[in-house]
Amino acid sequence: MKIYVAGHRGMVGSAIVRAIETESKHEWIGESRSGLDLTNRFKVFEYLENNKPDAVIIAAAKVGGIVANQTYPVDFLSENLQIQANLLDGAHAAGVENLVFLGSSCIYPKYADQPIKESSLLTGELEPTNEPYALAKIAGLKLVSAYRRQFGHSWISLMPTNLYGPGDNYDPENSHVIPGMFRRFCEAKQHEKGSVTLWGSGSPLREFLHVDDLASATLYCLENYNGEIPLNVGSGEETSIRGLAETIKEIVGFDGAIFWDKSKPDGTPRKLLDTSQLQGLGWNPTISLEKGLKNTFEQLPFGCEV
Repeated sequence: MKIYVAGHRGMVGSAIVRAIETESKHEWIGESRSGLDLTNRFKVFEYLENNKPDAVIIAAAKVGGIVANQTYPVDFLSENLQIQANLLDGAHAAGVENLVFLGSSCIYPKYADQPIKESSLLTGELEPTNEPYALAKIAGLKLVSAYRRQFGHSWISLMPTNLYGPGDNYDPENSHVIPGMFRRFCEAKQHEKGSVTLWGSGSPLREFLHVDDLASATLYCLENYNGEIPLNVGSGEETSIRGLAETIKEIVGFDGAIFWDKSKPDGTPRKLLDTSQLQGLGWNPTISLEKGLKNTFEQLPFGCEV
């Protein structure tokens, strides 16, 4: 298949491109943000019509951590709604039969039963700290489902858990937890600080998936799944934020103390996905958290030496 990877320069998209080039018989096409603004509906329709891909993988999105979501709620809701609608409507207009929409585990209720099953969607209130992004992703899932029902397209959705790995965003203000910790510990080490202060209590439990495992799962599902149920994609490993911080501290080689600012939000207390449906199809992750974090450290886009 000729696969259009939307967002091929981002962390997820670039991992999917690597997987296509090394693990599959397919070829891929893509366009940079400067060449194709995905919020421009006319340009998106034109691109898909002219290139006629056999499949589309939607890895493009405006993403960020708690601070970014709280600071720019309009951006996270509006831009993601535009990107998704343009790509899905454009793919339909161009006759694209195969499509994978990548959602996010933040679509689930804050207090969903653990591990979270796909059926938990829309059964409770969302986590307020990332609600704008979550609402946009839910809309994308529902639009994929609507296209399946109304037009019979073989389009599917996947919900990955928290991701990390090469190509992540290490911005001091807008990064997610793992890149944010790497940045803070490295800077503290370089400046010989005696401590690092992190947000919250450190008690929330989280599941993390290396982005290369997500890329593998995406291609596997593109080739082997055609169901209406959006599938969870996770590692099955769960760790506390405090435990994660200690692991990253050790990998970086920072000798100082860790303090926790409990005035800052923790977010969802626990989030572990039930991935039994995907495992039943024959796919399993291969990169452990410890191995993945060491790999991430080796590929940091900035120095971490004193």
